[in-house]
Parts: sequence; C-alpha cells; structure tokens
Amino acid sequence: MAVTDEAIERLKSMIISGELRPGDRLPREADLATTLGLSRNSLREAVRALSLMRILDVRQGDGTYVSSLAPDSLLEALTFVVEFHHDDSVLELLEVRRILEPAATGRAAARMTDQEFDDLGELLSRADDKSPVQDLVDVDTEFHRRIAVGSGNAMLASMIESVAGPTHRARVWRGLTQHGALLRTLDEHQAILAALRRRDPELAAIRATVHVAGVEEWLRSTLETGADRN
Repeated sequence: MAVTDEAIERLKSMIISGELRPGDRLPREADLATTLGLSRNSLREAVRALSLMRILDVRQGDGTYVSSLAPDSLLEALTFVVEFHHDDSVLELLEVRRILEPAATGRAAARMTDQEFDDLGELLSRADDKSPVQDLVDVDTEFHRRIAVGSGNAMLASMIESVAGPTHRARVWRGLTQHGALLRTLDEHQAILAALRRRDPELAAIRATVHVAGVEEWLRSTLETGADRN
C-alpha cells in the first residue's frame, strides 16, 4: 500500500472508530503525524484527499475538522466528477438510476403522506405536453427528488440526486428530438403517482423502472445510431 493510501486509511479508521467525530478538530499536524507514525508530507496528502471527498474540512488559519459527514455533502463530489463524462457514460448513470429509483419509489409508497401525494399531483399540473421542454424536465426532476426524499432514507435520496443531475441534458435532448416523448413522460408520471396513492410498493417500483428505462433505452439507441453513421 502506498504511503499516502496508508495515511488515508489510518485517518478513516480514526473516524469510523469514533476516535474522531463529526465536527472534531484534528490534532496539530506534527502531533498527529507522530501518533500515526507518518511523515508530515504523507499526512498532508491524506488530508488533501479526504478534504476533496468532503470527509475533512480544511479551514485556512483555523485548522482541519471532520465534516458533518452528511450524505449530501459526501456525495456532492460525485456530481462534480460525472459532469465531465461523455454521453456513453451517462448510460451508466441511467443504469444506476434504474436500480436506485424503483427502490426509493417503493419505499415512498409506504411512507409518504396523503398530503405529500396531493402536493405531487399539484406539481405535475404545472407542466403539460405544450409546455417548454425545460419546464417539463424541471418538474420531472423535482417529482423524482420528492419521491426519493419520501423514501425516508437520506443516503438513498442523496445518491439518486447525485446521479440524476448529470442525466438532465439527456432528458432535455430526448424531449426535443423523440416524437411523443413529452406526452409519454407525463403519462408515466401520473402512473407512478397513482401507484403511490394506492400504497402499492411493488407496482410503484415497476412503474418507476419503466419510466427511467425509457430514457436509458432511447439514449442507447441514439448513441448506437450515431456510431453506425461514423
């Protein structure tokens, strides 16, 4: 194991064991390096890596702290990375959505309140097949975000939000180029909401799968067609 990797693992172990807790300030660099049996250079590299992962928070002139370790903070770096991926990589993100969103939707069917279902209905009423594509995608994004939060699992909701953001452009692209895509999206949203109102986790998960898979299948076909032309 590389020296820097070893330093990272030792710091992570201190956090996992509870020796360092969220909000704790790390000991002075020299003291911590001695305690861990590391060089100060290796420790600095480890701190830099863990700060990029949002596990540590380096405050200039104040010290280094363990972050809140909140799911949305830890997963924020994922969005930064995937924004640089090409469209074929977006397929992999859509595959992840197809795995995660049905699970969240099924959980939401059992956990969300009737008022929250009514609020989802009001949200969906804000866009129709005559609305600008961007408006429809914005409603789509918020619709799925509320359902993910409604699953009651903060980590699951954060993961879904992290992978959904970079697929935004693909969803807009589909709405602009695929005939009937807008109306199909609206119908699928209503079908998901109907399953949620019935509090049927299995049906809600199935309808969420169909909805996400539609974008994935369209993008895969589009990329394959483009490859054949080159």
